[in-house]
Amino acid sequence: MVDIEGAAVPERLLITRTTRGDGVDVVVLAGEVDLDGSGQLRDVLLSSVQTASGTVVDLSEVGFLDSSGINVLISAHQAAEARGVWFRLAAPQHPVERVLRLVGVDTLIACFPTVERALAA
Repeated sequence: MVDIEGAAVPERLLITRTTRGDGVDVVVLAGEVDLDGSGQLRDVLLSSVQTASGTVVDLSEVGFLDSSGINVLISAHQAAEARGVWFRLAAPQHPVERVLRLVGVDTLIACFPTVERALAA
């Protein structure tokens, strides 16, 4: 089954959620993760961790991530832990990876260089 959700703010952030046959969700983000799109992102990620056996957030097409995006990722991670499912980040570009490291998110949420490695972990 494939379940795809669309744009949060069409010109700034595209969110695509795909449910794989094994029940794992891959959420692909493209654009800027900031206050404008963080509400929709929160809804998508919290829905994912409530229904999927695991969630991978593909950050490969994200060029900017602010504190509201960081808060959404942490909230989704905490919700996944509370439900006993896994939540992983994958393929952040260098500027986004730097932000994740600076605020310590990389020590809280497992982060992988590729979506494939995140799925295989």
